[in-house]
Amino acid sequence: MSLKVYNTFTGRKEKFTPIHEGSVKLYVCGVTVYDHCHIGHARSAIVFDVVYRYFTAKGYDVKFVKNFTDIDDKIIKKAQEEGISWKEVGDKYITSFYEDMEALHILKPTYEPKATEHIDDMVHLVETLLSKGNAYRIDGDVYFSVESYREYGELSKRTLEEMMAGARVEINERKRNPLDFALWKASKEGEPYWNTPFGKGRPGWHIECSVMSAKYLGNPFDIHGGGKDLIFPHHENERAQTESATGMRFVNYWIHNGFVNFEKEKMSKSLGNILLIKDFVKKYHPEVLRLFFLSNHYRSPIDYNEKSIEDNNNALNRLYYALERVADIQKKGITPQKYTEADEIERNFYEAMDDDFNTALALSSIFEISRTLNRMIDEGDESLVPFIVYAHNQLISFANILGLLEDEVNTFNVYEKQRHVNRIGLALPAIEEMVQERVEARKNRDYKKADRIRDILSEKGIILQDTPKGTEWRVKNIPSLKGEG
Repeated sequence: MSLKVYNTFTGRKEKFTPIHEGSVKLYVCGVTVYDHCHIGHARSAIVFDVVYRYFTAKGYDVKFVKNFTDIDDKIIKKAQEEGISWKEVGDKYITSFYEDMEALHILKPTYEPKATEHIDDMVHLVETLLSKGNAYRIDGDVYFSVESYREYGELSKRTLEEMMAGARVEINERKRNPLDFALWKASKEGEPYWNTPFGKGRPGWHIECSVMSAKYLGNPFDIHGGGKDLIFPHHENERAQTESATGMRFVNYWIHNGFVNFEKEKMSKSLGNILLIKDFVKKYHPEVLRLFFLSNHYRSPIDYNEKSIEDNNNALNRLYYALERVADIQKKGITPQKYTEADEIERNFYEAMDDDFNTALALSSIFEISRTLNRMIDEGDESLVPFIVYAHNQLISFANILGLLEDEVNTFNVYEKQRHVNRIGLALPAIEEMVQERVEARKNRDYKKADRIRDILSEKGIILQDTPKGTEWRVKNIPSLKGEG
């Protein structure tokens, strides 16, 4: 089955055919660095991280570009609020961005350009549009004339009235058309600026991505991605100015991820329901958020709620538990041997991913491998060990394509234990001390005390397991019974 992607421009799934065989050129709009990232940013980052990983897994040479907007009205306002320079604001929140992306296991793109590193190229593009009659000057401002580009609105498929509403058009009687957008903005008193043929100023938002995508990928390139909120006006404007300047197609495939709602309401700072990535990872393992997003198709809207997060936390525990059960077997150096269902599961996984990156369906193959692993281990048959090793390797391979199961099992278990003890108000040393007290009680045949300690811990959501290696404890929602997985 060949890979099909849903192209926003055509409104249908299309067979993916790269411009150059064996390579993919991918551009995704990055963040404006004026604040910490929230879970809406996380969804886009995770979606296109998986796209990047999957193309790579299929053997493509992927050139992936994701930019930073490091000059903007919001950045200037933040600098004024914090009493620091606009550049310090950008550096501060780029650092914060990298912390969040590392926590979420987001692979670094090939290039991560900053807008301010490409001012000369932006000036050149503005000059080109002016010379072609697609732009006009008003004092120190330069605007793109949407009437000069016949195809304006084709990407977003909006009527004139819808575009007017969606653009939140600033009233400016000097503009020829209310939809005309700024390519270059004259600087106001105290604002940063660059000297140009049109005067002192700074770039408009849309022109940044046109320049940086062309710089690193050329025109045309294969895929332009981002959230659905960017289709209009940002991507519509990018397309208009780029195709007007170059006279050729800008992008072959447009891919957009759906919105994230919070407890059935749109996320909004005014509503106070913005959840920062930093706050999420204080409470849950970062892969829980990844699993939550990937359990839904990337184009669909998704509702963030605590029940769904807890369900995905438990599901992730089951996957890591399957790995834990295989750990001792892996140490034996057994040669893997393909188990009966392996080919069918592999086929299902890749068919799901080839169908517009259907991670929700692909995950069913991953959980099927997990169940198969547990079933074979439960049988306790030594002859099944080569099949168990193969299933383990297959599980890791597929999960890693989705950015899952990338921690060591012990690291994950410590994270989960710490999360639980924080929630119940106990400290890890206190629990370890109680476990050791029970061990001593059992040695002294004080079974009444041992049972009492077990019951106290059980009430706290902690279960004990007496194994040949000693007594171990785990959180109740981590699977521990035979056959779970």
